[in-house]
Amino acid sequence: MQTPLQLQQTEGSDASAAATRGFAEFVRNQIQAHAGTLPEGFPLDVTDVQDLKDARIAYGFPVYTVNPKDILTPRSDFSSMARPTGVWRFLISRDNRPIGLATVEKINGTWQTTSYGGAGLSKDLDALMQFHGNANRSNLRFIRIFQARSDFLEVASGNGTTPRFAPLQSAREALLQQRASKTGSAADAAGGLVDASQFAESLRAAVQANLANFR
Repeated sequence: MQTPLQLQQTEGSDASAAATRGFAEFVRNQIQAHAGTLPEGFPLDVTDVQDLKDARIAYGFPVYTVNPKDILTPRSDFSSMARPTGVWRFLISRDNRPIGLATVEKINGTWQTTSYGGAGLSKDLDALMQFHGNANRSNLRFIRIFQARSDFLEVASGNGTTPRFAPLQSAREALLQQRASKTGSAADAAGGLVDASQFAESLRAAVQANLANFR
């Protein structure tokens, strides 16, 4: 399995170029169609589509996930079970402030931007990445558990100890809310670093319940 840094080197430049091209086209189309307004439900955090002229693609990161079968019947630790999905997300910034995310995927052999959104997630994620990341963010992995609707930022230590996790808002609300309220832990409520064992039981229950709903 490639490390986050190796993945950034092998896929990152092509995915980044696609994100930049796609966003430039998106901005042109939006300004041409909606200049001076903001369509209802616009996916990025701006007050007018013309604000997009000052926005840019910042940094990107691959999206990892864990197979639901591995969550229900774990064969190893949570970190070792995480695998890249092939999808990348790129932070969109305006005046050094996150306004959303661009999703980039390889379709028929070509990297393409497929969607925009995640304004709230971009702010939460950028704050945690800046706080926990090293210079090139190679100690971080973004892990999305689709079947639990929960996101985590894995933070690897520099001394070889087991990685810890910063639950993003989705995971804090879905998995850790009850435990944080019982223990009164401000770190949990604010998305501080936790061990995988602290959310494993809640994660299994959420995955099991959501899979049952689709049967």
